[in-house]
Amino acid sequence: MLRKLIILLTLAGSTTIASAQETWTLRRMVDHAMQQNISVKQADVQARIQALVLQQAKYNQLPSASFGTGLGMQFGRSIDPTTNQFTTTQLLFNNLSVNGGIQLYNAGQIKNNIAYSALLVQASLADKAKAANDIALSVCNFYLQALAAREQVKISAVQIGQTKAQLDITRKRVEAGNLPELNVAELEAQLANDSSNYITSEVNFQQAVLSLKALLNLNMAEPFAIDTPSVNNIPLQGLLDLQPDYVYNLARNNQPQQLGDSLRIAAAKQNIKIVRAGFYPTVSFGYNLTSAFANTLKTIDPSSFAITGAAPTGSFVTVGGTNYAVLEPTVAFKTMQRNFGQWWDGYGRQVDQNFRQSVAFQVNVPIFNNANNTRISYNRAKLDVQNQQLVQQGNLQKLQQDIYTAYTAAEAAMRRFYAGQKSVESAQKAYEFALKRYDAGLLPTIDLITNQNNLLRAKLQQLNNQYDYIFRMKLLEFYKGQGLQL
Repeated sequence: MLRKLIILLTLAGSTTIASAQETWTLRRMVDHAMQQNISVKQADVQARIQALVLQQAKYNQLPSASFGTGLGMQFGRSIDPTTNQFTTTQLLFNNLSVNGGIQLYNAGQIKNNIAYSALLVQASLADKAKAANDIALSVCNFYLQALAAREQVKISAVQIGQTKAQLDITRKRVEAGNLPELNVAELEAQLANDSSNYITSEVNFQQAVLSLKALLNLNMAEPFAIDTPSVNNIPLQGLLDLQPDYVYNLARNNQPQQLGDSLRIAAAKQNIKIVRAGFYPTVSFGYNLTSAFANTLKTIDPSSFAITGAAPTGSFVTVGGTNYAVLEPTVAFKTMQRNFGQWWDGYGRQVDQNFRQSVAFQVNVPIFNNANNTRISYNRAKLDVQNQQLVQQGNLQKLQQDIYTAYTAAEAAMRRFYAGQKSVESAQKAYEFALKRYDAGLLPTIDLITNQNNLLRAKLQQLNNQYDYIFRMKLLEFYKGQGLQL
């Protein structure tokens, strides 16, 4: 039963690694994460929103124009919109208007707002680059964890094979009466422990792979295989080329966090100019074109116009000594509704007859209330500059601390790595010597297992030391501005 378990575990590990359809290198994972990671996408959306704010600030320079119309009905005593006279007649009306304007002077507020928005666009792009850098570091970290976990799987599988071989030999010696049954039981317990270690290593590997998939925004069920470069061939710079002062001076100029801080300080200073414009008058120009229609407006129907007779007016004119009575013609005609868009013998359309135009210049001068509100906003804008400068100082301090911490960690990791090599060599010699004594019947099984476990722990610890050392060194190279290269 135990043998079947070991075979199934080995096959499961091999199937997990080999079932993927394509191989992902670190470069491919980083490039993919920079485009598809949710955090990077969110930063990209914020950058595009800020770009729209900049576009709107530019459009504020252009004149405004709008068209409006309204249709309604009046009841009771009201003002006829076409005659401006009081009426009690129910009427249907339609108003038309076109209005607009442009700001002629505002103390540079629009121009400064454009510059302010442009700086924030650049800062948001720096935020996007920072998000991409953070994701790249996380991908590198989990990638190295996955490589280390895969190596642990291999070491655990070798350990199982060694223990199984020892168990087979011990069984034969027990059957021959050279060793007691206790030796077999101890090795079977060790084999079960090795199998448990194998499962733990396999689970650690799968968890690292799932973490990579999450960073890459991939479907968890999608086949996924990582490229396994030779660890010994990964290029590493020497610590002398990665001194913390040198790396910090480079990082403060090439890291997007510091670039974004500088841009936000510049934007905050630009905002002071925007707020300060509130102390000054503004001059604007506007226009308004309106017309109206009402169904009660009447006009004479020219086709119905006729003179039906004449009537004396009571006045006389004298011509050649003779008085003649002055007659007044009697006219008959019919009225008709003046329509919205028809022409009647030069009378025109209502929309033309009621057409009104106006233009105006407007000057607004802040005196008291606005001045006080603007002064508060102005003082707040100056404090915002100081706050952004403090944020920059804090981020620079953190950057310096992170670099010095990374350097210290890299130096310690390097020492652990070289010390671990000696530990593995010593544990390997101790195990080989113990195995020879065990084969000669001079060493108890429990002592052999102890030496074997010591060798396994030394190898696993050295494996962790090696990948930790690589990551620490790559982190310093990243701060230096060389990107991530394996």
